[in-house]
Amino acid sequence: MTTSTGQPLAAQRILVTGGAGTIGSHVVDLLLEADAAEVVVLDNFARGRMENLAEAEAVGGDRLTVVTGDINDPALVRDVISGIDVVFHLAALRITQCAEQPRLALESLVDGTFTVIEAAVAADVKKVITSSSASVYGLAESFPTTERHHPYNNDTFYGAAKAFNEGMLRSFHAMNGLDYVALRYFNVYGPRMDTHGLYTEVLIRWMERISRGEAPLIFGDGAATMDFVHVRDIARANLLAARADVTDTVYNIATSTETSLKGLADALLAVMDSDLKAVHGPERAVNGVTRRLADISAAARDLGWTPEIGLSDGLDDLVTWWRHAAQPAVAG
Repeated sequence: MTTSTGQPLAAQRILVTGGAGTIGSHVVDLLLEADAAEVVVLDNFARGRMENLAEAEAVGGDRLTVVTGDINDPALVRDVISGIDVVFHLAALRITQCAEQPRLALESLVDGTFTVIEAAVAADVKKVITSSSASVYGLAESFPTTERHHPYNNDTFYGAAKAFNEGMLRSFHAMNGLDYVALRYFNVYGPRMDTHGLYTEVLIRWMERISRGEAPLIFGDGAATMDFVHVRDIARANLLAARADVTDTVYNIATSTETSLKGLADALLAVMDSDLKAVHGPERAVNGVTRRLADISAAARDLGWTPEIGLSDGLDDLVTWWRHAAQPAVAG
C-alpha cells in the first residue's frame, strides 16, 4: 500500500463511466448525497438504463449531467474528463458476454480502460477508482482469499482483462504518478440488476420462476459457493476508496461469507414466502470456479469499509425492488 492524499468529494466534479448501470448508478446516488458539485455520467446504454438514474435526477437536478457515448471514443472521453477531479471507472461488459464476444471485450474492457486512464493523466485527475473483479483469481488455492493471491488460475477473458487493467494502472502510477485504487468485487447483487436479455443474472430468473409458482432451477448440485455483496455496500466502498489516503493498491470487496447456490435459492425462497423447493438440472459448463470466499481485512484496515447488508436483508431489498420496478416491465 502506498499513501496519498485522500480526495474530498464535496464541491468536486466527478466522472462516473458506466454510471447508468447497476453499480454505477448507486455510486452516482452516493456522490450526489456527498454534495459533489457535479456528477457526469458517461454511458453508452448498452447495459445502463435511464430509469436507474431516476433518483439521482430527482436529487441532483442540474448537478447531474448524463452524456451518451462510449469510452472507446477518445475525443469524447478527453472532452468529458476535462476539469474532472475524480473518476469512478465502472463501464464494463459482463463475464458471459466477454466469452461470447472476446474482441468486443478487448475493445471495451482493455482499450476503453486505456483511453480513460490516458485521458485522466492528461487532465490531471486527482484520483481514479476503478472496478476490478474476483475473476482475476480464477479458482483460488487458499481461502479466505487475500489480495496477494496470484492471478494465474483465471481462464476467463473477463478476468484476464481485469488483471491487465490493474497492471495498466500500476504502470501509469509508476510513469505518471496517477493515484488510483482498484476494487475487486466478488458476487454483486441488489436493486437495478439486469432484468432482461441474454446475460440476466440467475437471481432474476429465480424470482421470475418463484413468482409464477415454479421452483428455482439450479444447474448441477448447487454446492458451488459464492461471496455475495450488496450493490450499496459496493457503492459505499467506492467513495471510501476515493477519500482514503491510499493509492496504487487493490482491495477485495465482499462479505467474507460463503453461500452455496442451494443456500442462495433457499434464502430467496424464504424471503419470497414460498414453500417451494429448488430443483436441479444438468450441470452447465459456465466456468470452473466452484468456490469464492474473500479476505476483506485490508479494506477494513485501510478504507474503513466493512459490509453492512447481510444476505437475507439484501435479498429482501432486491425482491422489493424487483416487484415494484422490474416485474411490470418484464411482464409487458
